[in-house]
Amino acid sequence: MKKNKILVFAASALLLASCGGKSGGRPQFGDNEYPVVTVGTSNASSQATYPASIKGVQDVQICPKVGGFVTRINVKEGQTVGAGQVLFEIDNVTYQAQVRQAQASVNTAQAACNTAKLSFENSKKLYENKVIGDFELQSATNQYEQAKAGLAQAQAALASAKEMLSFCYVKSPAAGVVGTLPYKVGTLVSAANVLTTVSNISSMEVYFSMTEKDALEMSKTGDVLSSLPAVKLQLADGTIYGHEGKVTKMSGVIDQATGSVQMIAVFPNPEKLLKSGASGAIVIPHDNASAIVIPQACVMEVQNKKFVYTLGKDNKVAYTEIKVAPQNDGINYVVTDGLKVGDKYVTNGITKLSDQMEIVPITPERYQQKIDEQAKAMTAGDIVGAMKK
Repeated sequence: MKKNKILVFAASALLLASCGGKSGGRPQFGDNEYPVVTVGTSNASSQATYPASIKGVQDVQICPKVGGFVTRINVKEGQTVGAGQVLFEIDNVTYQAQVRQAQASVNTAQAACNTAKLSFENSKKLYENKVIGDFELQSATNQYEQAKAGLAQAQAALASAKEMLSFCYVKSPAAGVVGTLPYKVGTLVSAANVLTTVSNISSMEVYFSMTEKDALEMSKTGDVLSSLPAVKLQLADGTIYGHEGKVTKMSGVIDQATGSVQMIAVFPNPEKLLKSGASGAIVIPHDNASAIVIPQACVMEVQNKKFVYTLGKDNKVAYTEIKVAPQNDGINYVVTDGLKVGDKYVTNGITKLSDQMEIVPITPERYQQKIDEQAKAMTAGDIVGAMKK
């Protein structure tokens, strides 16, 4: 029996706090009383979410500098490699032959240079002893210089041949993780083919776009990048990445097609959890220590516009349009325009109000007290009657 009384009392309180029978949103106090609150400021925390794509800080496409058949693949997909490590080998028989030919030319040029040097030194001694004249000395000098030039030319050809041979050993220009390997041993490749991609994932760049309006709003407080707090990364499975990131780059051009500005946040990746090419969402927190926060229950929405009833000095309410921040927690709104500190607004029973209607303002605590008192005074018959209405 005691349990039934409790349930009846709870039901009566619920009826009074909800539809209120004929009262249309408030209990029938009979004295036109409505709860009124004075606008103040409070701390408001919200967050904005932007779709993002994840890339390594350095994604390098690996292409061969020479064409030929792939003779060896020294790495596997997903393997971590260092800068300068040999990834692929291209058929190098032809280039080895060119190196040997260039080396033979160097040897020949070196011998000719040595002979010309001996001839020059001998002619120089004969000239000093006045055995030969200027013409013979100059001829020996020219032959020696010509031999040295021939040697230098042969050495340059050898260096070029060795460099071409080195191109057959495709190395990684940076440390990172190996991507897919589309070509197998025996495949004929050229400089136009991408053998793989090496991604430096020690830290990751996360690309996202912020609307022009949001970027402009942040620009009013100073430099956008310095004003942004540390950001979070929501992964594809909905979890939040364990390390915070920092927005480091912002495009100076607005994309006319989307009306957005591209931004880049950098996140550390010590556990190698983030992969290049993955997707996620950037979460930017917003903290406002002097925000005007009001309950959504006291706001009326008409044609995508939001209104509250504010109280004037003559105790008449005014139907007032307000603007709110796009981010909210589902319970409260952060008012950006239409209300200021010191204004008063009605919190309950707004469906029974009309513009310039005179009311008797009371505190929300007194409003709740009256609800409780009226609930206690209701009989079982009153409750049954209220339920039938």
